[in-house]
Amino acid sequence: MNEQHAAGKSQPVLQLHNATVYRSKQRILHQLSLQIDKGEHTAIVGPNGSGKSTLIKLLTYQLHPVTSEDGIPPIRVFGKNRWDVAELRRRVGIVSSDFQYYFLNNIKKGRITGVDVVVSGFFSSLQLFPHQKITGAMREQARATLERMDAAYLADTLFREMSAGEARRVLIARSLITSPEALVLDEPTTALDFVARHNCMELIRSLAQQGTTIILITHHIDEIIPEIERVILLKDGEAVYDGPKETTLTAENLSDTFGHPVGLHRHNGMYSVRLDGAQAD
Repeated sequence: MNEQHAAGKSQPVLQLHNATVYRSKQRILHQLSLQIDKGEHTAIVGPNGSGKSTLIKLLTYQLHPVTSEDGIPPIRVFGKNRWDVAELRRRVGIVSSDFQYYFLNNIKKGRITGVDVVVSGFFSSLQLFPHQKITGAMREQARATLERMDAAYLADTLFREMSAGEARRVLIARSLITSPEALVLDEPTTALDFVARHNCMELIRSLAQQGTTIILITHHIDEIIPEIERVILLKDGEAVYDGPKETTLTAENLSDTFGHPVGLHRHNGMYSVRLDGAQAD
């Protein structure tokens, strides 16, 4: 484990100790150890197949690592290794393009309003069911959260009629409805045009500045906002580089992680890469 984070703070968001995960007999994560403290905005970066999606499923207890031989729990979230999943989902918000797909392809085929999408976050479900007790206070809070996302005008719009950028704002509102302590963003700007990407990242910057712990999981370097302090580079299920953004996010480290020479450019706290291997001015 990175010595800088060994001591940590009380109840860090995530602790992994030699976490190894197999799926269909294939090893996805290999003895991964890391700690992310509350308030420590972190980007976890790696190519497709590096283990990023598996890491999200560990954090939400959809997958479980192999039991560690030394008896130390391989995963703790907020200091605990056992969780009621519904309670955990109230403390950790998840934003993923997968959710957008699910809402558009469940039995209602996107025929659900923005406010009801947000209300579904109270129940950690991807639609609303007759047995769920929905109160006026819940709907009021959902509308207030949409307003916080500058998306109040989408409250009564059907999800399937929203643009990709609008849908992403609604999904972020959904993830925030329970006032989570941490927000996990899985490639949040996928399929967005450049204007929607900019607006989405500005919104995430605002949330980081307001105190929500941001864990960004991506292979898009330009999603790493200035508020991100730490970068973890994953390759073949292992954290090959881990540390402060300024020293970890380098052309050399990225070239090694992605298996291709890249050049890295920084401007106003944001980063971009190019594949010719030449360092930009």
